Amino acid sequence: MRVSTFSGDDIAAMDDRYRVFFVNALSGFKPATLVGTRSQDGQDNLAVFSSVVHIGANPPLLGLISRPDSVRRHTLENIAATGAYTINHVHADIVQAAHQTSARYDHGVSEFEAVGLSPEYSARLQAPYVVQSRLRIGLEHRQTIDIELNGTHLVIGEIVEVQLDEDVIAEDGWIDLGALDSVAVAGLDAYYQPRRLARLSYAKPDRPLRALD
Repeated sequence: MRVSTFSGDDIAAMDDRYRVFFVNALSGFKPATLVGTRSQDGQDNLAVFSSVVHIGANPPLLGLISRPDSVRRHTLENIAATGAYTINHVHADIVQAAHQTSARYDHGVSEFEAVGLSPEYSARLQAPYVVQSRLRIGLEHRQTIDIELNGTHLVIGEIVEVQLDEDVIAEDGWIDLGALDSVAVAGLDAYYQPRRLARLSYAKPDRPLRALD
């Protein structure tokens, strides 16, 4: 394999669209998720995100990056207005529907209806889950951090509800995402099915690693 080096100046000189694809791929595989929200006037919204990250377990927090609001960001607006949203894992059977939610639909159009997915509400949350998703997470907004470097926003939410099949939860709490067929994204538009290589024991300096079942 021939290795090339790209400097910061090289990246800055790239064609805009080329640079977007190039830099987006550098962070590697990311979770493919659908974020469900509802506006104050009752309009359901659904958008695909690949920027969900673990923030902490106590309290249970997840973060997601929202792009600059140079255009209307319905997801960001709805979270700010209602404080509620859901994160729904994408699996292989709904990849195309999930990707289609990235189209810029008007505010009055429900992405659920437009792409053929179904909303569902729980008693705890004023935001829609995706019925077809196999791992659904309900969150309440806790903090938004504006990133001045590029105008993006880090939205942090606390998990208040999780919906999934208990059969995929191991005795120690680990969740087998492979059994749920959850998919990953590389770049902006390439979807993958991850394959588990190994699950390894907690690393300690005086103890060899062992494979976990």
